[in-house]
Amino acid sequence: VALLEERRSLSWRSGGFSHLQQVTSSVSLQVNFVVCQLCALLSAFWFRLFLHPSKTSPVIRHVVATLLGLYFALFCFGWYALHFLVQSGLTYGIMILTGVEHMHKYCLLVALSYLSLCQITRVYVFDYGMYSADFTGPMMVITQKITSLAFEIHDGMARKEEHLTPGQKILAIRRMPSLLEYFSYNCNFMGILAGPTSSYNDYIAFIEGDPRRHRDQEADRKSNNKLRQSEPSPNTEVVRKVATSFFCLLVFLSVCKVFPVERNIDDDFIANVPVYAQVVYLYLSMLTTRPKYYFVWTLADAINNAAGFGFNGYDEDGSPRWDLISNLRILNIELATSFKVFLDNWNIQTAHWLKRVCYERCPYHPTAATFILSAMWHGAYPGYYLTFLTGIVITLAARAVRHNVRPRFLHSPTHKLVYDVITWAATQIAICYTVVPFVLLSVGPSLKSWYFGLHIGCILLAVALPVKPRHLRLKDQQKNLLQRKVQHHLEDTARNCSQKEKDT
Repeated sequence: VALLEERRSLSWRSGGFSHLQQVTSSVSLQVNFVVCQLCALLSAFWFRLFLHPSKTSPVIRHVVATLLGLYFALFCFGWYALHFLVQSGLTYGIMILTGVEHMHKYCLLVALSYLSLCQITRVYVFDYGMYSADFTGPMMVITQKITSLAFEIHDGMARKEEHLTPGQKILAIRRMPSLLEYFSYNCNFMGILAGPTSSYNDYIAFIEGDPRRHRDQEADRKSNNKLRQSEPSPNTEVVRKVATSFFCLLVFLSVCKVFPVERNIDDDFIANVPVYAQVVYLYLSMLTTRPKYYFVWTLADAINNAAGFGFNGYDEDGSPRWDLISNLRILNIELATSFKVFLDNWNIQTAHWLKRVCYERCPYHPTAATFILSAMWHGAYPGYYLTFLTGIVITLAARAVRHNVRPRFLHSPTHKLVYDVITWAATQIAICYTVVPFVLLSVGPSLKSWYFGLHIGCILLAVALPVKPRHLRLKDQQKNLLQRKVQHHLEDTARNCSQKEKDT
């Protein structure tokens, strides 16, 4: 009886129904996750149709979104879900009690410290290398939201308008959120389990039924008024994303065991397989790990779209875009011809968060600081730090090659094609080389998978090939933009003069 009671207790603390765990303990939480996401998808359709902003007040929409999110969190993680409320509550208290001048720093410190404490406890106290009861996954997204919100409040209430970048002006928050708005933003059912993160202004505009009010630009105002007056339906996009996500899941389940990552560090494999074949296998083994992320993030995007969240205006053809909070672009990832292009299309919302919170604000070595923050945010496994420290070196080398070598291949389409093929292969190898420790987690196996040749080569490239400092590159971009505007103005003036001469 005592053993049965202990099992029941563990079942509730880990989340989900006990009969799901009896199927197999290793996959029960994954089953719980998929079940909750499918329920969230159905709830999202109901939320959009029956709690539409035209029928329901924002307060009701906030309450329902929050309660559903907490219910799904309790189903998946049991009482571990209380950490979501504790972390959010602590940082909200900091926002209220401290001044807007420094609250963003305190919130970043407290939210990241609380997340790190939970990650260290889960890894080193409970079960190293196992993802059972991984309640820290949702906390990572909540940490992004807390810190983004704090920085956006600081921008809107403590900084002068002329000191903000165009992006910061759009996202700046001019008033302190209420407690209900705050918890709704952090814990809504659409993003509580898998995100993606979003800006507070985008979320509030969605809840209040005017999703483009703070983003409309001149180009949007000149677009087709009829298209903009009617609210677009996300159904087609949701069906496409759900189909894509489950196709990716099927691919992952079919091939993940065919190319196990651990074989890259097998002694017999290293001793008996030629180096070129090891490189090919490394690429294939890393390629087969990506579909699980494609599944999770694409399904999460579909859930938000089904609720009406994620509308991003219209394209040039007048078709609605539902990519405001999309987290990846699969084809751009697989066909990336540079390290930067890969990162720009992978975990997009996290990249936006790192840029807004760290890269744009760090006065010294922003690239290194951004990768270190990313490593701290991801977790306590040493492999994460090896991956992101390697990412610093490869990013600097890739930037040096792009600035010094690429212009030499742009004179003809053939040369450009050759350059693209070579850089695609180099990018894929560099990504696989970098990501192996992220998958293997531990130091020993990770170091065994490396020959450090790529590290040495990247350091030599970064040192040998000159690259302008970031502030000088920004000045050059602004100068080129100004020159293009002046040139366009002169061309328009000349065109008008010639037209007048023809008329006379």
